[in-house]
Amino acid sequence: MTPRLTAEFWVQAYLTRLRLGEIPAFIVKRGNAEAGAVLVKLNTLDGKAQAFTRNFGAGGLRIWSLLCSDVEAAVDAAIARQKQYDPDLWVVEVEDRQGRTLLDQTGLAE
Repeated sequence: MTPRLTAEFWVQAYLTRLRLGEIPAFIVKRGNAEAGAVLVKLNTLDGKAQAFTRNFGAGGLRIWSLLCSDVEAAVDAAIARQKQYDPDLWVVEVEDRQGRTLLDQTGLAE
């Protein structure tokens, strides 16, 4: 059995990777430090945004998938609904005009 990283550890590592790539990001909502789910909001600073969540893919692998993509207010409303369902949810906001989240990189994609 592979040990599982805590949500807080993953979020801190993700923020560090973004910082090294000079991509601004911050924690919008802190969830359960041990086992909270993580949602990533990408704000492209043009009035639009996307939200990504992790789901189980083929073979039980965890993959990032698009929760919603719309004007920022609509994405914020979708995130607010997710927070109502999951009080342990972490929300990380990434601000990047180029649309980079790094979620497709090794170590973050799985």
